[in-house]
Amino acid sequence: MRDRVLAAITAVTLLVAGTPTPAAAAPPAAAAPGVAAPCPRLPAAKVTRPPRPVPPPSVPEQQVVGGEALAAPGLVTPPGAPPPPALTATTWLVADLDSGAVLGACGAHVYGTPASTQKLLLAATMLKRLDPRQVAVATREDLDIEPGSSAVGLLVGGRYAVETLWLGLLLQSGNDAANMLARLGAGNARAGVAEMNAEARRLGALQTHAVTPSGLDGPGQFTSAYDLALIARSCFADPRFDRYALTERAQIPAQPALKKGGFQIQNENQLIYRYPGALGGKTGFTELARHSYVGAAQRGGRRLVVTLLGAEARPVRGWQQGAQLLDWGFSLPRDASVGELVEPGELDAARAEPARKAPEAAAPARPDAGPWRGPGGTALRRMADGDWQVIVPAAGLLALTVGGLAAVLAARTRSRRCGRRRA
Repeated sequence: MRDRVLAAITAVTLLVAGTPTPAAAAPPAAAAPGVAAPCPRLPAAKVTRPPRPVPPPSVPEQQVVGGEALAAPGLVTPPGAPPPPALTATTWLVADLDSGAVLGACGAHVYGTPASTQKLLLAATMLKRLDPRQVAVATREDLDIEPGSSAVGLLVGGRYAVETLWLGLLLQSGNDAANMLARLGAGNARAGVAEMNAEARRLGALQTHAVTPSGLDGPGQFTSAYDLALIARSCFADPRFDRYALTERAQIPAQPALKKGGFQIQNENQLIYRYPGALGGKTGFTELARHSYVGAAQRGGRRLVVTLLGAEARPVRGWQQGAQLLDWGFSLPRDASVGELVEPGELDAARAEPARKAPEAAAPARPDAGPWRGPGGTALRRMADGDWQVIVPAAGLLALTVGGLAAVLAARTRSRRCGRRRA
Protein backbone atom coordinates (compact mmCIF):
# COMPACT_ATOMS: atom_id res chain seq x y z
CA MET A 1 0.00 0.00 0.00
CA ARG A 2 2.80 2.40 0.92
CA ASP A 3 4.47 1.74 -2.45
CA ARG A 4 1.22 2.50 -4.28
CA VAL A 5 0.81 5.78 -2.40
CA LEU A 6 4.40 6.81 -3.10
CA ALA A 7 3.99 5.94 -6.77
CA ALA A 8 0.84 8.04 -6.98
CA ILE A 9 2.52 10.99 -5.31
CA THR A 10 5.50 10.68 -7.67
CA ALA A 11 3.23 10.55 -10.71
CA VAL A 12 1.33 13.65 -9.60
CA THR A 13 4.59 15.47 -8.93
CA LEU A 14 5.96 14.61 -12.38
CA LEU A 15 2.75 15.72 -14.04
CA VAL A 16 2.85 19.05 -12.23
CA ALA A 17 6.54 19.54 -12.91
CA GLY A 18 6.09 18.68 -16.55
CA THR A 19 3.38 21.33 -17.12
CA PRO A 20 4.88 24.19 -19.13
CA THR A 21 4.89 27.52 -17.35
CA PRO A 22 4.48 30.62 -19.50
CA ALA A 23 7.59 32.77 -19.50
CA ALA A 24 5.51 35.83 -18.67
CA ALA A 25 4.57 34.32 -15.33
CA ALA A 26 8.20 34.14 -14.21
CA PRO A 27 9.72 36.96 -12.16
CA PRO A 28 11.75 39.29 -14.37
CA ALA A 29 14.86 38.70 -12.27
CA ALA A 30 14.61 34.92 -12.84
CA ALA A 31 15.46 34.29 -9.21
CA ALA A 32 13.49 31.07 -8.92
CA PRO A 33 15.46 27.91 -9.74
CA GLY A 34 14.47 26.44 -13.08
CA VAL A 35 13.37 29.78 -14.56
CA ALA A 36 16.16 30.82 -16.88
CA ALA A 37 17.06 34.37 -17.82
CA PRO A 38 19.63 35.35 -20.42
CA CYS A 39 23.17 34.98 -19.16
CA PRO A 40 24.94 38.29 -18.56
CA ARG A 41 27.38 38.68 -21.47
CA LEU A 42 30.53 40.71 -21.71
CA PRO A 43 31.11 42.05 -25.23
CA ALA A 44 34.08 40.38 -26.88
CA ALA A 45 35.96 41.08 -30.07
CA LYS A 46 35.01 38.88 -33.00
CA VAL A 47 37.55 36.19 -33.81
CA THR A 48 38.08 33.83 -36.70
CA ARG A 49 37.47 30.26 -35.68
CA PRO A 50 36.58 26.95 -37.29
CA PRO A 51 32.87 26.13 -37.55
CA ARG A 52 31.42 24.84 -34.34
CA PRO A 53 30.83 21.07 -34.39
CA VAL A 54 27.24 19.88 -34.33
CA PRO A 55 26.54 18.61 -30.79
CA PRO A 56 24.71 15.36 -30.13
CA PRO A 57 20.92 15.55 -29.74
CA SER A 58 19.82 16.66 -26.29
CA VAL A 59 18.67 13.85 -24.02
CA PRO A 60 16.08 15.02 -21.45
CA GLU A 61 17.27 12.52 -18.82
CA GLN A 62 20.81 13.89 -19.07
CA GLN A 63 19.76 17.52 -18.90
CA VAL A 64 18.10 17.11 -15.50
CA VAL A 65 21.05 15.35 -13.87
CA GLY A 66 21.66 17.28 -10.66
CA GLY A 67 18.20 18.84 -10.61
CA GLU A 68 15.47 20.03 -12.96
CA ALA A 69 16.54 23.67 -12.63
CA LEU A 70 19.86 22.84 -14.31
CA ALA A 71 18.08 21.87 -17.53
CA ALA A 72 17.55 25.56 -18.24
CA PRO A 73 19.68 26.80 -21.16
CA GLY A 74 20.14 30.22 -19.58
CA LEU A 75 20.99 31.71 -16.20
CA VAL A 76 19.84 29.92 -13.03
CA THR A 77 20.61 31.47 -9.63
CA PRO A 78 19.21 31.06 -6.10
CA PRO A 79 16.32 33.32 -5.06
CA GLY A 80 17.55 36.71 -3.92
CA ALA A 81 21.10 36.15 -5.19
CA PRO A 82 23.01 39.15 -6.54
CA PRO A 83 23.54 39.10 -10.31
CA PRO A 84 26.64 37.16 -11.37
CA PRO A 85 29.40 38.87 -13.34
CA ALA A 86 29.10 39.37 -17.07
CA LEU A 87 31.46 37.01 -18.89
CA THR A 88 32.48 36.09 -22.40
CA ALA A 89 32.09 32.39 -21.53
CA THR A 90 29.30 30.59 -23.35
CA THR A 91 28.45 28.38 -20.36
CA TRP A 92 29.60 28.20 -16.74
CA LEU A 93 28.84 26.71 -13.32
CA VAL A 94 29.77 27.34 -9.68
CA ALA A 95 29.58 24.52 -7.12
CA ASP A 96 30.67 23.59 -3.61
CA LEU A 97 33.37 20.90 -3.73
CA ASP A 98 32.42 19.47 -0.33
CA SER A 99 28.61 19.58 -0.17
CA GLY A 100 28.12 19.20 -3.92
CA ALA A 101 25.62 22.09 -4.00
CA VAL A 102 25.43 23.92 -7.33
CA LEU A 103 25.30 27.62 -6.49
CA GLY A 104 24.49 28.92 -9.94
CA ALA A 105 24.94 28.15 -13.61
CA CYS A 106 24.54 29.38 -17.12
CA GLY A 107 23.68 26.56 -19.51
CA ALA A 108 24.90 23.86 -17.11
CA HIS A 109 24.03 21.05 -19.54
CA VAL A 110 24.72 22.80 -22.84
CA TYR A 111 27.28 20.91 -24.93
CA GLY A 112 30.71 22.50 -25.33
CA THR A 113 34.21 21.49 -26.39
CA PRO A 114 36.66 20.99 -23.53
CA ALA A 115 40.14 21.73 -24.91
CA SER A 116 42.77 20.93 -22.25
CA THR A 117 40.32 20.91 -19.35
CA GLN A 118 39.75 17.35 -20.58
CA LYS A 119 43.11 16.51 -18.99
CA LEU A 120 41.23 16.56 -15.68
CA LEU A 121 39.26 13.53 -16.85
CA LEU A 122 42.55 11.80 -17.63
CA ALA A 123 43.72 12.63 -14.09
CA ALA A 124 40.44 11.43 -12.54
CA THR A 125 40.85 8.15 -14.41
CA MET A 126 44.56 7.38 -14.09
CA LEU A 127 45.79 9.01 -10.87
CA LYS A 128 44.65 6.08 -8.76
CA ARG A 129 46.07 3.52 -11.19
CA LEU A 130 49.64 4.72 -11.61
CA ASP A 131 52.49 4.64 -9.10
CA PRO A 132 54.01 8.14 -9.08
CA ARG A 133 57.48 6.60 -8.57
CA GLN A 134 57.23 4.40 -11.67
CA VAL A 135 59.78 5.32 -14.35
CA ALA A 136 58.80 4.77 -17.98
CA VAL A 137 60.35 5.36 -21.38
CA ALA A 138 58.68 7.75 -23.84
CA THR A 139 57.82 6.33 -27.27
CA ARG A 140 57.39 7.95 -30.65
CA GLU A 141 53.63 7.40 -30.40
CA ASP A 142 53.55 9.42 -27.16
CA LEU A 143 54.94 12.40 -29.06
CA ASP A 144 52.43 12.11 -31.90
CA ILE A 145 50.62 15.39 -31.20
CA GLU A 146 49.31 18.26 -33.28
CA PRO A 147 52.19 20.49 -34.46
CA GLY A 148 52.35 23.69 -32.45
CA SER A 149 50.19 22.36 -29.62
CA SER A 150 51.30 22.53 -25.99
CA ALA A 151 53.95 20.02 -24.96
CA VAL A 152 56.31 19.41 -22.06
CA GLY A 153 59.21 18.52 -24.36
CA LEU A 154 59.50 14.79 -23.74
CA LEU A 155 62.08 12.94 -25.82
CA VAL A 156 61.72 9.59 -27.55
CA GLY A 157 63.69 7.17 -25.42
CA GLY A 158 63.68 9.54 -22.45
CA ARG A 159 63.05 8.13 -18.99
CA TYR A 160 60.47 9.94 -16.86
CA ALA A 161 58.83 9.29 -13.51
CA VAL A 162 55.03 9.22 -13.56
CA GLU A 163 54.98 12.11 -11.08
CA THR A 164 57.03 14.19 -13.54
CA LEU A 165 54.47 13.39 -16.23
CA TRP A 166 51.60 14.57 -14.01
CA LEU A 167 53.40 17.82 -13.34
CA GLY A 168 54.05 18.25 -17.05
CA LEU A 169 50.37 17.58 -17.74
CA LEU A 170 48.94 20.00 -15.17
CA LEU A 171 51.55 22.78 -15.17
CA GLN A 172 52.49 22.92 -18.84
CA SER A 173 49.36 21.25 -20.31
CA GLY A 174 51.64 18.79 -22.10
CA ASN A 175 49.82 16.80 -24.77
CA ASP A 176 52.83 14.48 -24.99
CA ALA A 177 52.51 13.80 -21.26
CA ALA A 178 48.78 13.10 -21.74
CA ASN A 179 49.45 10.47 -24.40
CA MET A 180 52.11 8.80 -22.28
CA LEU A 181 49.95 8.72 -19.13
CA ALA A 182 47.01 7.26 -21.08
CA ARG A 183 49.29 4.57 -22.49
CA LEU A 184 50.80 3.72 -19.11
CA GLY A 185 47.39 3.51 -17.48
CA ALA A 186 45.65 1.36 -20.10
CA GLY A 187 48.24 -0.15 -22.44
CA ASN A 188 47.81 2.35 -25.26
CA ALA A 189 46.35 5.82 -25.77
CA ARG A 190 43.16 4.57 -27.43
CA ALA A 191 42.43 2.21 -24.57
CA GLY A 192 43.18 5.08 -22.19
CA VAL A 193 40.49 7.19 -23.87
CA ALA A 194 38.02 4.31 -23.51
CA GLU A 195 38.81 4.16 -19.80
CA MET A 196 38.30 7.92 -19.55
CA ASN A 197 34.83 7.60 -21.07
CA ALA A 198 33.99 4.79 -18.67
CA GLU A 199 35.10 6.95 -15.75
CA ALA A 200 32.98 9.84 -17.02
CA ARG A 201 29.92 7.55 -16.95
CA ARG A 202 30.74 6.40 -13.42
CA LEU A 203 31.02 10.00 -12.25
CA GLY A 204 27.67 10.87 -13.83
CA ALA A 205 29.22 13.04 -16.57
CA LEU A 206 26.85 11.67 -19.20
CA GLN A 207 27.40 14.51 -21.68
CA THR A 208 31.14 13.99 -21.79
CA HIS A 209 32.75 12.02 -24.59
CA ALA A 210 36.53 11.99 -24.98
CA VAL A 211 38.24 11.32 -28.30
CA THR A 212 41.79 12.30 -27.33
CA PRO A 213 43.45 11.98 -23.90
CA SER A 214 44.77 15.55 -24.09
CA GLY A 215 41.68 17.47 -25.15
CA LEU A 216 43.01 18.22 -28.61
CA ASP A 217 39.93 18.57 -30.78
CA GLY A 218 38.42 15.46 -32.33
CA PRO A 219 35.08 14.69 -33.98
CA GLY A 220 32.40 13.92 -31.43
CA GLN A 221 34.35 15.28 -28.46
CA PHE A 222 32.08 17.16 -26.06
CA THR A 223 31.49 18.00 -22.42
CA SER A 224 29.41 20.46 -20.38
CA ALA A 225 30.02 22.89 -17.53
CA TYR A 226 28.17 20.51 -15.19
CA ASP A 227 30.22 17.50 -16.26
CA LEU A 228 33.48 19.40 -15.80
CA ALA A 229 32.44 20.19 -12.22
CA LEU A 230 31.82 16.49 -11.51
CA ILE A 231 35.23 15.63 -12.95
CA ALA A 232 37.00 18.43 -11.07
CA ARG A 233 35.37 17.34 -7.81
CA SER A 234 36.77 13.86 -8.30
CA CYS A 235 40.24 15.30 -8.96
CA PHE A 236 40.25 17.58 -5.92
CA ALA A 237 39.29 14.62 -3.74
CA ASP A 238 42.79 13.17 -4.42
CA PRO A 239 45.57 14.73 -2.29
CA ARG A 240 48.09 14.09 -5.05
CA PHE A 241 46.10 16.18 -7.48
CA ASP A 242 45.89 18.99 -4.89
CA ARG A 243 49.65 18.98 -4.59
CA TYR A 244 50.32 18.88 -8.31
CA ALA A 245 47.75 21.60 -9.11
CA LEU A 246 49.36 24.00 -6.62
CA THR A 247 52.95 23.35 -7.72
CA GLU A 248 54.42 26.55 -9.16
CA ARG A 249 57.58 25.11 -10.77
CA ALA A 250 58.92 21.66 -11.62
CA GLN A 251 62.13 20.27 -13.08
CA ILE A 252 62.09 18.03 -16.12
CA PRO A 253 65.13 15.78 -15.64
CA ALA A 254 68.14 15.64 -17.94
CA GLN A 255 68.52 12.64 -20.25
CA PRO A 256 72.22 11.70 -20.19
CA ALA A 257 71.76 8.78 -22.56
CA LEU A 258 70.31 11.19 -25.13
CA LYS A 259 72.81 13.94 -24.28
CA LYS A 260 70.04 16.37 -23.38
CA GLY A 261 69.93 18.59 -20.33
CA GLY A 262 67.04 19.18 -17.98
CA PHE A 263 64.85 22.27 -17.83
CA GLN A 264 62.22 23.95 -15.66
CA ILE A 265 58.51 24.36 -16.31
CA GLN A 266 56.07 26.74 -14.62
CA ASN A 267 52.39 26.50 -13.77
CA GLU A 268 50.31 28.32 -16.41
CA ASN A 269 47.28 28.75 -14.13
CA GLN A 270 47.54 32.34 -12.92
CA LEU A 271 44.87 31.75 -10.29
CA ILE A 272 47.38 30.10 -7.95
CA TYR A 273 49.57 33.21 -7.98
CA ARG A 274 46.92 35.92 -7.86
CA TYR A 275 43.86 34.61 -6.02
CA PRO A 276 43.97 34.20 -2.21
CA GLY A 277 43.04 30.66 -1.20
CA ALA A 278 43.47 29.25 -4.71
CA LEU A 279 43.55 25.46 -4.96
CA GLY A 280 44.47 25.22 -8.63
CA GLY A 281 42.65 23.92 -11.66
CA LYS A 282 43.26 23.71 -15.40
CA THR A 283 43.38 26.04 -18.37
CA GLY A 284 42.47 25.10 -21.93
CA PHE A 285 42.47 26.55 -25.42
CA THR A 286 42.06 25.46 -29.01
CA GLU A 287 40.94 27.49 -32.01
CA LEU A 288 37.75 25.46 -32.06
CA ALA A 289 36.95 25.35 -28.36
CA ARG A 290 38.29 28.81 -27.55
CA HIS A 291 39.15 29.28 -23.87
CA SER A 292 37.97 26.83 -21.24
CA TYR A 293 38.79 26.97 -17.55
CA VAL A 294 38.42 25.09 -14.28
CA GLY A 295 39.51 26.72 -11.02
CA ALA A 296 38.95 26.15 -7.31
CA ALA A 297 39.60 28.09 -4.12
CA GLN A 298 38.84 27.97 -0.42
CA ARG A 299 37.60 30.74 1.84
CA GLY A 300 35.96 30.71 5.24
CA GLY A 301 35.88 26.93 5.43
CA ARG A 302 34.25 26.58 2.00
CA ARG A 303 35.79 25.11 -1.17
CA LEU A 304 34.22 26.22 -4.42
CA VAL A 305 34.92 25.22 -8.00
CA VAL A 306 34.09 27.10 -11.20
CA THR A 307 33.95 25.71 -14.73
CA LEU A 308 33.52 27.70 -17.93
CA LEU A 309 33.55 26.91 -21.64
CA GLY A 310 33.73 28.87 -24.87
CA ALA A 311 35.25 32.06 -23.45
CA GLU A 312 37.33 34.76 -25.13
CA ALA A 313 40.47 36.12 -23.45
CA ARG A 314 39.61 39.75 -24.21
CA PRO A 315 38.70 41.91 -22.45
CA VAL A 316 38.98 39.46 -19.49
CA ARG A 317 41.12 36.34 -19.48
CA GLY A 318 39.66 32.93 -18.68
CA TRP A 319 41.19 32.57 -15.23
CA GLN A 320 40.01 36.09 -14.34
CA GLN A 321 36.46 35.19 -15.33
CA GLY A 322 36.83 32.17 -13.09
CA ALA A 323 38.04 34.40 -10.24
CA GLN A 324 35.01 36.67 -10.65
CA LEU A 325 32.69 33.68 -10.45
CA LEU A 326 34.48 32.46 -7.33
CA ASP A 327 33.97 35.86 -5.69
CA TRP A 328 30.30 35.72 -6.61
CA GLY A 329 29.95 32.19 -5.23
CA PHE A 330 31.62 33.05 -1.93
CA SER A 331 29.21 35.98 -1.53
CA LEU A 332 26.22 33.62 -1.44
CA PRO A 333 24.85 32.04 1.76
CA ARG A 334 26.13 28.57 2.59
CA ASP A 335 22.72 27.04 1.99
CA ALA A 336 22.28 28.62 -1.45
CA SER A 337 21.60 26.02 -4.14
CA VAL A 338 19.94 25.46 -7.51
CA GLY A 339 20.95 21.81 -7.81
CA GLU A 340 23.62 19.34 -6.81
CA LEU A 341 26.61 17.43 -8.12
CA VAL A 342 25.68 13.75 -8.17
CA GLU A 343 27.93 11.31 -6.36
CA PRO A 344 30.10 8.81 -8.28
CA GLY A 345 28.02 5.75 -9.15
CA GLU A 346 24.77 7.40 -8.06
CA LEU A 347 23.17 7.35 -11.50
CA ASP A 348 24.17 3.72 -12.10
CA ALA A 349 22.56 2.74 -8.80
CA ALA A 350 19.40 4.68 -9.66
CA ARG A 351 19.15 2.90 -13.02
CA ALA A 352 19.70 -0.50 -11.42
CA GLU A 353 17.03 -0.01 -8.72
CA PRO A 354 13.97 -0.10 -11.03
CA ALA A 355 15.38 -3.17 -12.79
CA ARG A 356 15.79 -4.92 -9.45
CA LYS A 357 12.23 -4.10 -8.43
CA ALA A 358 10.69 -4.92 -11.82
CA PRO A 359 10.03 -8.65 -11.11
CA GLU A 360 8.33 -7.73 -7.84
CA ALA A 361 6.21 -5.10 -9.54
CA ALA A 362 5.23 -7.56 -12.31
CA ALA A 363 3.86 -10.13 -9.82
CA PRO A 364 0.01 -10.02 -9.67
CA ALA A 365 -1.29 -8.45 -6.53
CA ARG A 366 -3.15 -10.81 -4.19
CA PRO A 367 -6.43 -9.44 -2.80
CA ASP A 368 -6.37 -8.62 0.88
CA ALA A 369 -7.99 -11.49 2.77
CA GLY A 370 -8.46 -9.47 5.93
CA PRO A 371 -6.86 -10.11 9.31
CA TRP A 372 -5.73 -13.63 10.25
CA ARG A 373 -5.76 -14.28 13.96
CA GLY A 374 -4.16 -16.90 16.21
CA PRO A 375 -1.43 -19.50 15.50
CA GLY A 376 -3.60 -21.32 13.00
CA GLY A 377 -4.44 -18.14 11.23
CA THR A 378 -0.76 -17.18 11.11
CA ALA A 379 0.13 -20.55 9.62
CA LEU A 380 -2.62 -20.24 7.02
CA ARG A 381 -1.44 -16.72 6.16
CA ARG A 382 2.14 -17.97 5.70
CA MET A 383 0.90 -20.82 3.51
CA ALA A 384 -1.13 -18.36 1.44
CA ASP A 385 2.00 -16.23 1.03
CA GLY A 386 3.91 -19.24 -0.31
CA ASP A 387 6.09 -19.94 2.76
CA TRP A 388 7.44 -23.45 2.04
CA GLN A 389 8.74 -23.78 5.60
CA VAL A 390 5.08 -24.08 6.62
CA ILE A 391 3.64 -25.66 3.49
CA VAL A 392 5.93 -28.77 3.49
CA PRO A 393 5.27 -29.84 7.14
CA ALA A 394 1.56 -29.08 6.74
CA ALA A 395 1.38 -31.17 3.59
CA GLY A 396 3.15 -34.04 5.35
CA LEU A 397 0.79 -33.86 8.30
CA LEU A 398 -2.19 -33.78 5.98
CA ALA A 399 -0.90 -36.86 4.11
CA LEU A 400 -0.46 -38.78 7.37
CA THR A 401 -3.95 -37.81 8.49
CA VAL A 402 -5.56 -38.82 5.21
CA GLY A 403 -3.57 -42.08 5.17
CA GLY A 404 -4.64 -42.90 8.74
CA LEU A 405 -8.27 -42.25 8.01
CA ALA A 406 -8.06 -44.44 4.92
CA ALA A 407 -6.52 -47.29 6.94
CA VAL A 408 -9.24 -47.07 9.63
CA LEU A 409 -11.98 -47.13 7.04
CA ALA A 410 -10.39 -50.13 5.29
CA ALA A 411 -10.12 -52.05 8.60
CA ARG A 412 -13.78 -51.40 9.40
CA THR A 413 -14.81 -52.63 5.97
CA ARG A 414 -12.88 -55.87 6.34
CA SER A 415 -14.34 -56.45 9.84
CA ARG A 416 -17.90 -56.09 8.54
CA ARG A 417 -17.24 -58.55 5.69
CA CYS A 418 -15.80 -61.16 8.04
CA GLY A 419 -18.76 -60.85 10.38
CA ARG A 420 -21.19 -61.50 7.58
CA ARG A 421 -19.36 -64.72 6.61
CA ARG A 422 -19.52 -66.04 10.18
CA ALA A 423 -23.22 -65.51 10.32
